[in-house]
Amino acid sequence: MSSAFEQRLEHELEQFINDGVYKRLNYLETPQDARVTMEDRGEVIILSSNNYLGLCNEPEVIAAGKAGLERYGAGTASVRFICGTYTVHRALEAACARLVGTAASLSFVSAWNANEALPATVLGERDIVLSDQLNHASIIDAGRLAKSIAKCETAVYRHADMADLDAKLAAARDRRTRMVITDGVFSMEGSLAPLPALVELCRRHDAVLVVDDSHGTGVLGEHGRGTAEHFGLLGEIDVITSTLGKALGGAAGGFVAGSAALCDYLTQRARPQLFSNALPPTVATSALASVEFLEAHPERVATLRDNAAYFRAQLLELGFRPLPGETPIIPVILGETAAAIRMSELLLAEGVFVTGFGYPVVPQGEARVRCQISAAHTRDDLDQALAAFRKVGEKLALI
Repeated sequence: MSSAFEQRLEHELEQFINDGVYKRLNYLETPQDARVTMEDRGEVIILSSNNYLGLCNEPEVIAAGKAGLERYGAGTASVRFICGTYTVHRALEAACARLVGTAASLSFVSAWNANEALPATVLGERDIVLSDQLNHASIIDAGRLAKSIAKCETAVYRHADMADLDAKLAAARDRRTRMVITDGVFSMEGSLAPLPALVELCRRHDAVLVVDDSHGTGVLGEHGRGTAEHFGLLGEIDVITSTLGKALGGAAGGFVAGSAALCDYLTQRARPQLFSNALPPTVATSALASVEFLEAHPERVATLRDNAAYFRAQLLELGFRPLPGETPIIPVILGETAAAIRMSELLLAEGVFVTGFGYPVVPQGEARVRCQISAAHTRDDLDQALAAFRKVGEKLALI
């Protein structure tokens, strides 16, 4: 390898460290859960995981994955249309569609793949993608890919600003297809997309509405069916993309859910589907068990909602400034990046693992530690974490 290339990489890594943006990995020795064993630190409480329903270490989910490994083997060995599609993939896709209220779904090896496959496959140079300003990086890259490959137009509307979106849709009325893409839950804020207004606007402009519900599936709504259920709009969203790697067992994978024609078209033409192996069968089997567990145990969603409300209220009581919201994502705003990183480090020393985020991941002056609550947390877990927040907050003169 070129020595100049190596030197450049080493220099830029040093700059990451100097700028305080270098990411240091923490290694876990036990399954993802409310408490884990971390290498060199012992037991810590996890407040930085997407394991919202606690299904990563659920015995029924683990048992299903083991059974899938025994029945189907370790991998698919090729892409689905070449070497065959396992029946468990078909069952999983039917379950995902049932969960989010669509006619069909198609699984991918990641939610990132699902997002990047959609617009680049179904749109062309006569079409336009309109994306919320705060959308996830996978949606941003999906738009870039669609612009590059499919030659469609792309535009960004101001975050949750329906007047701005209305104007941009009106200006694009000559486009064959207008596709509006939004997160259902914005992961850095824990805030919800204004779904009722988006549905009304897209219907009025004959636009296709796509909702990435990766942080809503299994989390929102009485039965955990997502942001659409939360707003009473189940079955009213044109396309939903989501993940199997967060609330639904936390393994891997994602899906696109919509009409049968859409999913069939993606099967025929989506490059991530045509040129990449399917989900390993053991992952598909455990993900299917997670969906079925959620359907049988909606009380997990109620527990998650109660835990999140309790933790947010107690942080306010201590004098912190968590952003208001209805999700288990609870960002505590601290201001400068150094403060967020320092607080994260001190909390870990107290046995609480929660990640600090600063600029450029979030706007300048809005650095935060982002707490993510799970149904697996007990009241003792949350109280111990709150005691650590109090201790560290007082040490840093934050409260």
